[in-house]
Order: sequence, then C-alpha cells, then structure tokens
Amino acid sequence: MNMNSGHSNGVNGVKKGNGTANTSRPMLKEQEQPESGSSHTTNGHAATRPLHSRKESNPLAPPFIVSAPGKTIVYGEHAVVHGKAAIAAAISLRSYLLCTTLSKSKRAVTLRFSDIGLEHTWHIADLPWRAFQHPSKRKRYYDLITSLNEELVAAMQPHIATVSPAAKAEKRKIHQAAASAFLYLFLSLGSESSSACIYALRSTVPVGVGLGSSASVSVCLATALLLQCRALSGPHPDQQSREAEEQLERINRWAFVGELLIHGNPSGVDNTVATNGHAVLFQRRDYSKPPSVSILRDFPELPLLLVDTCQAKSTAAEVAKVGQLKTTHPDVTEHVFDAIDAITRSAHDVVTGEDPASRESITRLGELMTVNHGLLTSLGVSHPRLERLRYLVDQAGVGWTKLTGAGGGGCAITLLRPHIAADDEAAPEGTCSASAPLLALQKRLEAEGFARYETTLGGDGVGVLYPAVINGVEIDQEGFLDAEGREGVEALVGGRYDREAWKYWRP
Repeated sequence: MNMNSGHSNGVNGVKKGNGTANTSRPMLKEQEQPESGSSHTTNGHAATRPLHSRKESNPLAPPFIVSAPGKTIVYGEHAVVHGKAAIAAAISLRSYLLCTTLSKSKRAVTLRFSDIGLEHTWHIADLPWRAFQHPSKRKRYYDLITSLNEELVAAMQPHIATVSPAAKAEKRKIHQAAASAFLYLFLSLGSESSSACIYALRSTVPVGVGLGSSASVSVCLATALLLQCRALSGPHPDQQSREAEEQLERINRWAFVGELLIHGNPSGVDNTVATNGHAVLFQRRDYSKPPSVSILRDFPELPLLLVDTCQAKSTAAEVAKVGQLKTTHPDVTEHVFDAIDAITRSAHDVVTGEDPASRESITRLGELMTVNHGLLTSLGVSHPRLERLRYLVDQAGVGWTKLTGAGGGGCAITLLRPHIAADDEAAPEGTCSASAPLLALQKRLEAEGFARYETTLGGDGVGVLYPAVINGVEIDQEGFLDAEGREGVEALVGGRYDREAWKYWRP
C-alpha cells in the first residue's frame, strides 16, 4: 500500500504526506485546569473564579453529540466473500453519542449505553497509561493501524474484566466488547490528564441483523475522542474538500481499530460506510492484502423500506452453506458469482452516471435488486419469511425487494418505486403515508410479525451537533437516555425540525 498517497483506499485510511499534525482550528479545545483565583475561559467568556468555589460538576465544555449511520449491502452478498464486488450504502438509522465533559476533579470516565444496559466507570488515574504511552507502543492520531497490539490488549484486560461481571454470559460479552473498543481508543488518543467525561449512547440501528450497528458506534467513539484531543477540525460549511476528506480518513482509521476490538477480523466496509456515508464499492480478491474500496459520494439518497423478518439467522452457517455448494458444484456456482458481480457493476454504472436519481435510473436499480435476490435464492440463502415478504411487496406493487446480508432470515430491503416515494413525501407532517398501497402493506407486515423501518439509502456519514442544542433547547443527559424508543431518540436529536444544527464533513 502506498503510504504517501493522497487518496484513501477507503477502509482504514492511509497516512497523509509526512504525517504532520493538522494545524486547522479545532472544533473542540482541551480545557486547562484553572489555578486558584485565575482567569480562565468557559464557553468563550472570560471569568475569574477561585478554585475552592467551583462546583464539582461544572462542565468544562458544552455537551456535544456525534452521530453515524448504519449500513446495508445493496448488491453482491456472498459473491463478495469469493472475490467479487459488492456495494454497501448508508441508511438513515443512526447511533448517537452524547459527550458531557465534567470537572477534572471527577477524574473518571463513564459509559452509559442504555439500549444494551451497559453502565461502567473507570478512574482515569487507574488505567494502564504506562503501557499505552511507552515509546515503542505509543500511537499518534495520524498513524495507520491495521492490527491490535496484543500487549496493550492484555494490559487492558483487568479493567475490562470488571465490566458487568454479574451479567449473563452473552450480555457480558457484548458489554465487554463495547467497553474494549472505547477503552483502547481512549488510552490511545487520550492521556492521564484527559478530562472527565460521561459518554451516553443511544442507537436506532437494530443490533445483530447485519446493519453495521457496531461500526456505527465505533465511528461515534472515534470521532468524539479525536475531537476531544483536538485531532479534528470542523466540520464547517467553508471547509475545503481535501481537508474534509483527510478528517474522514482519520476518523475511519480509528473506527477500524474499534471494530478490531469488537469483531477481531472486520472487512473495514462497515466503518467506511458509517464514516463517509453515501455508498462504497468493495472488492477483496486476495485476503492476504487490503481490499479495494471506492467511496461513491454521488450515490443518490433513495427512499427505502427496511424490514426485519424477526427470523434468527447465522451468518457463519449461511456462508458455510454457499462454500459447500461451491465445493460440490464449482463451475455452476462460479457462474452465479459472475452474474452477481455483473449486477453490482451495472448498478455502479447507474449510480455514477449522469442522472442516478431519475425515475429511469431508480427503476434500473430496482430491477437489478430483483435479479440479485433471485441469484441469492439459487445459492440457497433465502428463507420462507423472506419469500413471504417479497410476495407481499410484489402484491402491493410498491417497490423491488431483496434480502440483505447473509440471508437465512434477517433483513430485506425494498427500494420504493418513484411514484410511491413521491406520495409518501407529500403526506402532511405527522400523518400516515398518503400512499394507500404502502399503508396497506405496512398493516399487513405488522399483522404477520415483521418489523419495518422507513428509512433512506445513501445519506450523510458521521456528523456533529456542537453544542448539543436543537431549536434553542439543550439536550441534557437524562432526557437523552430516557427518550422512548427509536422514534423518541430521532424526535429529540435527529434534527428533523432544525436541519442546520447538525454539521457533516462533506468533501
């Protein structure tokens, strides 16, 4: 890999030039501990306050929120495992991380991930800083990291073992994986003098159904910690394209490190989509080398119906099933893979064409989804629940449907037909969809036990709400954690009624 290239391979970034620090004005600045009676700055206003009169919980910086999307595979499942291309795109279901910086007298960092029931606090001084800051181990924020340092992972273990020790094994595993991702990043990017902070997480991305929920969280964590150590500038409206691209690469590299802690051997696709948004074209011909990833920034934002069959599935089992089929029928299976690859390439031609959001282009993309699903079915990775869903969508005439991910259950995506999407967007605010066929389909899906999410495909990547204020109202931690369900979280922090509040890096 060319370490001095000015372009990223899109997975976990490349080192820029000589690796010098970005000198742009950062969004967040690390706060200094004021001396007794000294003059200091809080939220841009000079003040003099004796140290002994300071309230212990007084924030040193305003709370802020980082958000990143989930993802779905649009074309190329299973064939991508065997060296063919795939396209993955961002979905508008997102994770949100509220960061509340506290007085340094607190000297602790706390995770409050209420959706999974995780709450844990570490005292900053007790953490293994000596191991992480050893000259032979210390990483800089601009470094490229493609593997974990096992000595550092081992140094963390006593501090991870104390996370949810009384929880059931499966829940404890999830909690400790999330805690490991945070702590490795915190120890790598922070220092023993880092400010005390509470990191509260809410997510609208369903967990365990192949929608990139962990990558969405890893991107949020990486972005927040990079902002707090002043390694990022922006995002801001007049930011130059090259600078925005470099900032995204930096986030992506560290989010990949988080994914290494959670998954062990991630492809890098999920964190790349969660960071950059839009879509990526991904291919890995040789597993001993990094994959080829192209970011498709012109991918159109398209209306999508995402449906969870609520049928448990095993990604490993479905991948193994296709592998066995290839062993038994190598020539036939290879032809199927080639056909899926041709579909992915055709879709790529459409979304990089002159008018990818036209009715004709959307129709072509939908038809390619239908054929892709048929080929996946021939590989044996569909399920009666998926086929029932496709039948219901076809009967309603609202769009084109295919499974997404490994299959065998899990989720399916429906690209809505342009006239259906137009009717839906024209519905009065706060009312049901104006499309009678779509409304009838939604009722049928609910009656048959499907979980549906109306979302969009191909939107923005990581974003920042700084300070955590929407419509003039500050989002406090308790209100954030108490928001009810996906709808409550989106209503509180999604910015639907204050679209200028959120800022995104847009190269």
